[in-house]
Order: sequence, then structure tokens, then C-alpha cells
Amino acid sequence: MKITNFSPLLVTKDAADAIAVFEALGFKKCHTKSGINGHVESVVMKYESEDGKEFYMSIAEAPVPQDIPSIRMNIRDFEEAKKFLEDKGFTNTQGGKVTDTGSSVATMMVAPSGYTISISEHIKEHE
Repeated sequence: MKITNFSPLLVTKDAADAIAVFEALGFKKCHTKSGINGHVESVVMKYESEDGKEFYMSIAEAPVPQDIPSIRMNIRDFEEAKKFLEDKGFTNTQGGKVTDTGSSVATMMVAPSGYTISISEHIKEHE
């Protein structure tokens, strides 16, 4: 399985407050996506350290009862990653549904112990 990105993701009903905290830490918005599943707004934030290291944090606003800290994992082959996680006991939080935005396919998978990994494949010409 080819992983192209691995970073923290916070799913929250109040993204503005979370974004403000990370902006105060020096992160800057570098990518925003709206209208995912009709209601989710997503922001990718980037921090560049003085020595040039880059760190990313994603924040998604969604109607959730409480914040969900997750791991965001971009992969080259969505079905391969989904099957790999299912074979390890993970279940899709959307049941049999996946989110297809036209530019990516994604879903959040939950482990038997409760932690989550959000997998996403960006639709593009693969190298």
C-alpha cells in the first residue's frame, strides 16, 4: 500500500475555534474544501519550522456530538487501504458508503478499540 500523506485530523463541530488555536501556533491555511457530503468543511493547515521542516494538520467541521481526533492517511489505492483496514477489524463509520467529491474518495475507519483512520485517495493520473 502506498501512503502519500500521514497527519493528524480533528473532526469538530466548531472548526473556527480549532483553526484559531493552530493559527496562534503558527500554522497557516493551505487548502480548503467545502460542501463534502453536503455539510462538511475541511481545512488543511501547514506549519514550517525555522529549520524548514513542514508539519500538517487537518481540521474538518461536521455535525458530530463530540470532537474526534483521527489520523488522516492519503493513499494511492482506496480499495486496497480499505480492505487492509477491514482485515484488521476496522469498520467504515459510514456503513457501506464512501464520500466521493469528484476529486477524491474517502471514509473514516474505526478500529475495534475506537481510534480512527481517515483514508483518502485523490483522483488524478497516477505516476
